[in-house]
Amino acid sequence: MFQTFESPGGPDIGRKNLPKLRRALAQRGLDGFVIPHEDEYQNEYVPEALDRLAWATGFTGSAGAAALLGDKAAVFVDGRYTLQVRAQVDGRLFAYEDLVDLGLAGWIRREGKPGQKIGYDPKLFSPDALDRLKSAAKDAGAELVAVSPNPIDEAWGQQRPPVPATPAVPHPEQYAGESAASKRLRLGADLAAGGADAAVITSPASLAWLFNIRGADVARSPLPLGTAILHADGRADLFIAPEKTSGALRSWLGNEVAVKREEDVAEGLAALAGKRVRVDPAATSAWFFEQLDAACALTLRGPDPVMLPRACKNAVEIEGARQAHARDGAALTRFLHWLATEAQSGKTDEIEACGVLEQFRRESDALKDLSFDSISGAGPNGALPHYRVNVKTNRKLKRGSLFLIDSGGQYLDGTTDVTRTVAIGRPTPEMKDRFTRVLKGHIALSRVRFPKGTTGSALDALARMSLWEAGFDYDHGTGHGVGSYLGVHEGPHRISKLPNHVALEPGMIVSNEPGYYKEGHYGIRTENLQVVTPPAPIPGGEREMLGFETLTLAPIDRTLIDRKLLTREERDWLDAYHVRVRAVIGPQLTGPAKAWLEEVTAKL
Repeated sequence: MFQTFESPGGPDIGRKNLPKLRRALAQRGLDGFVIPHEDEYQNEYVPEALDRLAWATGFTGSAGAAALLGDKAAVFVDGRYTLQVRAQVDGRLFAYEDLVDLGLAGWIRREGKPGQKIGYDPKLFSPDALDRLKSAAKDAGAELVAVSPNPIDEAWGQQRPPVPATPAVPHPEQYAGESAASKRLRLGADLAAGGADAAVITSPASLAWLFNIRGADVARSPLPLGTAILHADGRADLFIAPEKTSGALRSWLGNEVAVKREEDVAEGLAALAGKRVRVDPAATSAWFFEQLDAACALTLRGPDPVMLPRACKNAVEIEGARQAHARDGAALTRFLHWLATEAQSGKTDEIEACGVLEQFRRESDALKDLSFDSISGAGPNGALPHYRVNVKTNRKLKRGSLFLIDSGGQYLDGTTDVTRTVAIGRPTPEMKDRFTRVLKGHIALSRVRFPKGTTGSALDALARMSLWEAGFDYDHGTGHGVGSYLGVHEGPHRISKLPNHVALEPGMIVSNEPGYYKEGHYGIRTENLQVVTPPAPIPGGEREMLGFETLTLAPIDRTLIDRKLLTREERDWLDAYHVRVRAVIGPQLTGPAKAWLEEVTAKL
């Protein structure tokens, strides 16, 4: 599916749909309603039919919420979306509030009145989030009331798109590296060792990984929607819409997997009566906990048992990632050559650039989809870390400016995510200074060695030190996990200022993407994906240390580097990196693009 560029969301949506929702609430006797961004599966990228926040407000970002109470309404976003929310949501209808510092709970506590009834959909909130909302409502003298079906779905009516029902398909072992039967037995044994009889799996990515299947229910992610119960003996119940299955799929899943209708999941949970059932309170909605409580099952709160094994890629998945990045890097390098030549005129725009890069990727005949809508930011738009170009915001790549392109692809053997910042015309000394400081942080995080048990939070400062020394910083995380032909964002690991208690382990793939953003002028980000390598000795050292292998291969714009700011070790790293780029990408290119690559990867 090619990337589209229509203007998403918009103030007109709130003006049209908010009155419909208020009428639906009044018919239920409700004074208010809370609307998270998440759907029933806690997806980051939500299918259109499940994007209730966008329907109610017009806001289409990947993190947000909204609340109605009496004649008031508010929309909540974090620092990434402060500009986008004002462009998409009518400020006369919704107050703009902070998702992190205030959030839904803080707003209810502040705005709620005694006796008010505030509705919520129990399938959309985790137990922990729901506990915070209930506590806030109690403090305000209000009451939080579970409602089903969701009043937004009723108000949406016949205009609501159909819920995705694309076929689930086998993901061959040549890409997965382990059979689904082996995974089920291995994880089932882990459940038994932890005292559990079964686990409830609701994450689409975990479902896809556990059963070695893929789908197309979620935009830009090859995920099937459904639910599973994994038993300690390795058997499983898979609850999925019948139209997604086939005889071939059932044969692939095998006799130890009972395929059932998704609407029968409540019955499946009831059958766990008296069992000890592990459920992830961070990834599973409160509805599941309520069903298990009603069945008199003993709920064991704990992480999704699939999440950590899924994050630690096996040898086949790691080699697949290398191959996917080599293929993707060739397409990106052809694009960077195009930027350095044809796009230097000042006449190219952000949408055209997106289209050219996507076409280069598709010419490999291996691309299944983009891994997310490309962030194509020229000049001031590059200063918006999660910018999404559309026909209204489209800008030219003007000479004397910077262009930031953050993009990726989905391939059967791996998922890619890469950002490059390119000078259009001659950069200013300030641009070169900021770019080089970002690059220094990127190199520091590429070169680091660290002991077993180290978390990404412990490494985050390395990527920021050069910026901090000059009084700068950036307001997003430095690195996120990436799946293997799964979601481009996956946990449980990350590299961030925010506390994270999950240690980095061999096989985990994580992004390395420090940045700098000057609002109204330009943005800079350099991003590669890298995989955690096994512990190895350091000559003269006493402990084995883990490290990183860089997976992404594409040239870094040397015209933006202030060489005086780089140390000898940093220059050596960049030269060695460009030698790898030339060795792997060069044989895939011909003509002017290959000659250009030789030039831009020469020794610094």
